[in-house]
Amino acid sequence: MSEPRFLITTPLPEPAYALLSAQGTVDVWEHEHSSGELAEAAASGRYSVILSQLTDRLGAAELADAKIDGIANYAVGFDNIDIAAATSAGIMVGNTPGVLTAPTADIAMLLILATARRCIEADTYTRAGLFEGWKPSLLLGSDVSGATLGLIGSGRIAAATARRAAGFDMVIQHCSVRGPHDRVAPGESELELGQRVSFDELIETSDFVSVHVPLAENTYHLVNAAVLSRMKRSAILVNTARGPVVDEAALVAALKSGEIAAAGLDVYENEPRLASGLVELANSVLLPHVGSATVSVRSKMAELCALNAIAMSRREIPPHPVNPQAWHS
Repeated sequence: MSEPRFLITTPLPEPAYALLSAQGTVDVWEHEHSSGELAEAAASGRYSVILSQLTDRLGAAELADAKIDGIANYAVGFDNIDIAAATSAGIMVGNTPGVLTAPTADIAMLLILATARRCIEADTYTRAGLFEGWKPSLLLGSDVSGATLGLIGSGRIAAATARRAAGFDMVIQHCSVRGPHDRVAPGESELELGQRVSFDELIETSDFVSVHVPLAENTYHLVNAAVLSRMKRSAILVNTARGPVVDEAALVAALKSGEIAAAGLDVYENEPRLASGLVELANSVLLPHVGSATVSVRSKMAELCALNAIAMSRREIPPHPVNPQAWHS
């Protein structure tokens, strides 16, 4: 059996390289690459497994002539990969679930607090030398304690966000837009997600709406102009899931008109580009997709990604398969 060859499309933290190089040959791209270049690499026959990023689009066109055993995606999400096309081509796909749960929930809670208490505005105000002492009406925000948090989704990250929100005495409710990767994890009670309500009730009654669903056909632009118009004018939207779940242009319009009070975002519809006008809005808190950005988490993601790749190079089902049926279809 020949030694496997791995392609890492963007340098990963250790222990990824150490694990992979102990098993085979590793090529690491350190340059910006096109989808065409990625498709050529997949079709070249040189690689057993490609370790991809969310920014790597591996659609049906890119996989049409692929000669690889697997794709190890350095993310829990996999909307950058056409899973049906991969399965049809006999290509296993792996992801890195679980390890991102706590840090992403932390970011969701951070955005809830930062938007409610106008943290970015207050920081900018102070740095600009405008702070002249305490005033009764200075930068008044919204209450978090006692407010109703509506969670769109009922998976691990939603449950972890609920646990954090409970510490702030928030009233928690949720609705489910379920797919195969949006279920409460074993050992996690749906009770901690609060009362289960309809999507419409959640949108209309929540003070904070936090998005926790994967990007899929049924969740694209799930939060659109019509939905935003039904939210409370005092409501705040938080998105740490996937950018295209929210119609970003409609969100900008709603923030400008005061249809909703504020938004906190860690993901965007057309990353890294932002919708026109979003940056100028003081009632938005904008983070650069840092939900998993801690040293330990990114390292653990790299480990899981490498272990997925090693298993697939041996034609073994990886620890975290997305489409285990790929080798049986």
